[in-house]
Amino acid sequence: MGRKKRSYRSVDVKKVDRARLGEALEGQRVVLSVDVAKETIYGSFMKEDRGTELTIRWDLVEESRSVVELLKELPAARVEVAMEPTGTYGDPLRTLMQAAGIPVYQVAAKRSHDAAEVWDGVPSLHDAKSSEIIGRLHLDGVSKAWEGRTEEEREIAAAVRMIEVHGGVYDKRINQVEALLARHWPELTRYLDLTGATILELLAQMGGPRGVAEQPEEATRLMRKVGGSFLADWKIEEAVRSAGETIGMPMIPAEEAALQEIAKEGRRAQKKEREARAKVERLVKQDDTSRELADLVGKVTTAVFVAQLGSIGDYDNAASVEKAFGLNLKVKSSGKYKGQLKITKRGPALARRYLYYAILRLIQNDPVVAAWYSVKVRENGGYKKKAVVAVMRKVSRALWHVAQGAKFDAKKLFNVGLLKAKAAA
Repeated sequence: MGRKKRSYRSVDVKKVDRARLGEALEGQRVVLSVDVAKETIYGSFMKEDRGTELTIRWDLVEESRSVVELLKELPAARVEVAMEPTGTYGDPLRTLMQAAGIPVYQVAAKRSHDAAEVWDGVPSLHDAKSSEIIGRLHLDGVSKAWEGRTEEEREIAAAVRMIEVHGGVYDKRINQVEALLARHWPELTRYLDLTGATILELLAQMGGPRGVAEQPEEATRLMRKVGGSFLADWKIEEAVRSAGETIGMPMIPAEEAALQEIAKEGRRAQKKEREARAKVERLVKQDDTSRELADLVGKVTTAVFVAQLGSIGDYDNAASVEKAFGLNLKVKSSGKYKGQLKITKRGPALARRYLYYAILRLIQNDPVVAAWYSVKVRENGGYKKKAVVAVMRKVSRALWHVAQGAKFDAKKLFNVGLLKAKAAA
C-alpha cells in the first residue's frame, strides 16, 4: 500500500481558543514556525517533541500585532519564532516580534525546499506544510539567530540601491541616445564618448545637429567647459563640423525635442549615480573592515557585498562566504550535463556580478592571479568564463580572511610552485 497522504489544517487566528492552547503548551519550549507571504501568513505551534499543536493563519497587516500578543500571553517556558529569509514581506512581522522581546531565527529556504518530500512523501510545498517544515528544521538545529542589520549597513545598502536605480535609468537613456544618433548624427560618437558627460550636455542644450550647426561658437564653448582638459580641441572642432555635414536623416522639431529630453534625463541620472557612488565611498572609508576589503575589490563592490550579504567578517568561516555568494559547487546531471560540477548560484546575483567585475580587474592587474587564470584557461580547453569563476571561488574565500584582519597575498592563495610546474609542462 502507498503511504497515506497527510492532510494539513489551519485555524483563523481570531477563532483560536487561547485558553486551550495555553494549557497545551504550558511550561514547554514552543516554536511558532512561520511561512511568510504577501498577505496571508501561516504559522505552526510546534513543541520540542516535533509535534504540531496548532496551525494558524492571519492577515499580515491587520492581525500581526494580535499574533504577537498571543505569543506574549502563552504560559510556555520559552517561545521562539522561526522564519525563512524570503524577500521583504516578513520584515514587518520580524520587527514586531523582536520589538516584543521574542527571539527570531531564520531557516534557509533551500533547506525547506529540500525537506519537502522527506517530510510527508510529497514533493509539493504549500503554506501550512511549509510552516511545519520550518519548525522542524529549527528544532533540528539548522537555523541561526536573525540578527538585524546595523544602521551603518542599512545606510550602505540604501546608497547601493540608489546606484542601481540611477544607473539603470542612465543605461536606458544612453541606449536610446545611441540609437537616435545612429539615425540622425552618426558622426558624433566618433569624436565624443557616448558614455561621457559632454555628449549628453551638448544634446540636452542644443537638441541635435541643427542646433549645433546654427550656434557653433556656443556649442564649442559648452564642450570645452564640460570636457575640460580631457577633451582634445580637434575633437570639438570635428564634432561641430560634422553637425553641418552629417549624412544622418534630418530631424524634425518633434524629434529634436525628444532627443533633448532623453539626453537631459540621461545626464540627470548620470549625476545622481555619481553622487550615490561618492556617498558609498565615504561610508566604506569609515569602517575598518570595509576599508581592507575595498583595497582588494574596490569601494563600491565592497558596499554591494555589505548590502547583499551583510558583514563578511560576521560569517563563521571562509566556506560560508563562498556559499553566500552562491559559488559553492553541486553535481548537475541532466540533458547534456552528466555528473558535471556547477556553482549553485543560490546567492544574490548582484553580489556575484560585482565580484565578477572585480576579478576581471584583479586578473588584469595582479601577475600571480593572471598566471593562475591562464593555467585554468588551458585546463578548461580555452573556456575563459570557467577560469574566471574558479578565481571568484578562491577570492570569495579570501574575503573572509581579509575581513578577519589578514592581508591579501596572491602568492598564498594561488600555488606559485604548481603554476611554474604546469607552465613548464
